[in-house]
Amino acid sequence: MTRVLVVEDDPQLVRALVINMQARHYGVDAAPDGATALRLAAARQPDVVVLDLGLPDMDGVEVIKALRGWTRVPVLVLSARRASEEKVAALDAGADDYITKPFSMDELLARLRAAVRRTEALPLAPETTVVTTDGFTVDLLAKKATRDGRDVRLTPTEWHLLEILVCSPGRLITQKQLLQEVWGPSYGSKTNYLRVYMAQLRRKLEADPAHPRYLITEPGMGYRFES
Repeated sequence: MTRVLVVEDDPQLVRALVINMQARHYGVDAAPDGATALRLAAARQPDVVVLDLGLPDMDGVEVIKALRGWTRVPVLVLSARRASEEKVAALDAGADDYITKPFSMDELLARLRAAVRRTEALPLAPETTVVTTDGFTVDLLAKKATRDGRDVRLTPTEWHLLEILVCSPGRLITQKQLLQEVWGPSYGSKTNYLRVYMAQLRRKLEADPAHPRYLITEPGMGYRFES
């Protein structure tokens, strides 16, 4: 049984989440604050954490950071905070997804299922050296990409971006993370760099660059690779 830890201080919302998740055969634990959440996470080893940011004892971002100190369990943020910088802060801290309140229960459950599916694929196992899609193939060991049986010529920067994304399938990588990883710590705000290079990657790899199937943009937040 898939175990979910719900971290939320609104009793009515917790009840709704528990009822809906248990109806779909999830095991559910609930925590009303950050301290209880961290204790339950260690004791119960959940498969997914659904986390509100506005907790009574600490900010949810601090809970994410504490979890990331020892576990890679998927964290879905469920928050009324809509500002882009709030979302980015949570994602940079290690959250895997961000859903704003009010939300559709069906959407939340769909994202929960997606997080469970991605758990074993994130990150790629060390022995995985080739990532194959219907559109192209990426050989991580040989550091090359092929499309329709032909090598795709990528610049070192394009390759570095692609490598980061395909090594974390399904996971949203923030603009700041990508910029700092590829260009360096002082480039965290140069989002125009990403737009240019992601457009180049799509032209080289996607069948329809204007409507990408694999290299997906999350507006204002970052990018993800969907295999």
